[in-house]
Amino acid sequence: MTSEEGVQESTASRMIRAYESAKSGRSAWESLWQDCYDYALPQRGNFGGILSPANRRSERLYEGTALDAADQLAASLLGHLTPSFSPWFGFRAGPGLTPEEAQAITPKLEQATRIMQSHFDHSNFAVEIHQSFLDLVVGGTASLAFEETEPGHHSSFRFTAIPLSDVLLEEGDFGGLDGTYRVMALTLAQINARYPQADLPSGVVAHAEREPRATFKVLECVTPSTHDYHFGACLIDYPDALLTELRLQQSPFINFRWMKSPGEVYGRSPVMKTLPDIKTANKVVELILKNASIAVTGIWQAEDDGVLNPANIELVPGAIIPKAVGSKGLTPLEMPGRFDVSQLVLDDLRNRIRHSMLIDRLPQFDGRRMTATEVVERAADMALLLGATYGRLQTELLTPLIKRGYAILRRRGEVPDLPIDGRIVAIDFRSPLARAQAQRHVQTTLSWLQSVQAMGPDAAATIDQGRAARYLGEVLGIPGDLMRDPEILLNQLVETLTPDTQI
Repeated sequence: MTSEEGVQESTASRMIRAYESAKSGRSAWESLWQDCYDYALPQRGNFGGILSPANRRSERLYEGTALDAADQLAASLLGHLTPSFSPWFGFRAGPGLTPEEAQAITPKLEQATRIMQSHFDHSNFAVEIHQSFLDLVVGGTASLAFEETEPGHHSSFRFTAIPLSDVLLEEGDFGGLDGTYRVMALTLAQINARYPQADLPSGVVAHAEREPRATFKVLECVTPSTHDYHFGACLIDYPDALLTELRLQQSPFINFRWMKSPGEVYGRSPVMKTLPDIKTANKVVELILKNASIAVTGIWQAEDDGVLNPANIELVPGAIIPKAVGSKGLTPLEMPGRFDVSQLVLDDLRNRIRHSMLIDRLPQFDGRRMTATEVVERAADMALLLGATYGRLQTELLTPLIKRGYAILRRRGEVPDLPIDGRIVAIDFRSPLARAQAQRHVQTTLSWLQSVQAMGPDAAATIDQGRAARYLGEVLGIPGDLMRDPEILLNQLVETLTPDTQI
């Protein structure tokens, strides 16, 4: 064995040991995740290691409020954070630039925003991010693979929503989910296409020749280092087979959580919080259906008179049931009570589930029309409730997503070669939820302007209307190339003046 082969064997074995360690740390969550998926998203979760059809897993479901609530909350996140074919992010000049420099690069940044938005719109982003939001709502943790396509595609981006059952995560030094282990089942052709430089063991090639459709377990591992990420891939069943090893500036896996408890790596979801109510509502509906079947068919008693045979009785319209003379024959059994209270319990449970899943903030009209002010206030309450979650998603999902997309286009030469470091170029979030949160700043500013103007001309003269208009435009997410800085206009005017100019 050469020294190079020894290094490969050591690297692959170390990856597999780290994967097994992360897997053992996740085992405590799997039973809870399976319960959440069984009651809220039965066709997605699979933590038992055995694939089972979705219709079989949903046989014990009798109540669909949780399924509908999870779908509505995921759709709400998609519409509030990353709406399709709508600008939900942008780039603006950072505070490290002078006003002249900021004015000069603003049109280029707006053009870069439009180019990058076009790549998102023409990719499969909307489909895959919705699946990730479903995992986020149900499991509390989601993972999205962000890869680069080959030249010639309509979009440079390709996304894959990784099921929570196929990914293991580790927390980094700064609290983010930086360590990622992904397991895939690939054929030999897929392995060669994904890792063209891989040196496969002879046993793998021989197995694939005997069974062309055979799959092999591939482990992809991304671990953070000081300034970059280490990416490696190997075959789990062949510890000596290292498929590839790279250094990356950004991780291709974007992992994000709904809510994080201290000391825990994986997040907690709204479904986990309301899981007792979901199970209880499902049991109540099951009991109601059983009681309904009893009410329809009834429970009957019969005398053993030698004539009546209960095994041959069919309770259908027009049936004639023989009985002995003088016997009671077949008589219904009186029920001791009724189950009417179940509907009250079920309505209360359904309301609590909807409230916990945040889908009752703007209820349907039920005879009383809401005023415009009430609609605005309810939307503000929704933004306030999602504020903490939005802050986490902005840090763990949106910012890494935009930075990786910009890095791909920057390497291809489609956007300016500028760093998104918050000083030279900063990210401007323009999603509906970000605008809803900024609306309070707008209302405060407008209220102040109206109050100052009402104080008279002397007070109104203290208002810098140009600066105020620019501030409102920045808060509302108006593109920067539509606004001009008053100081730059003044400097341009001064430069055009000559000593003989009359002012």
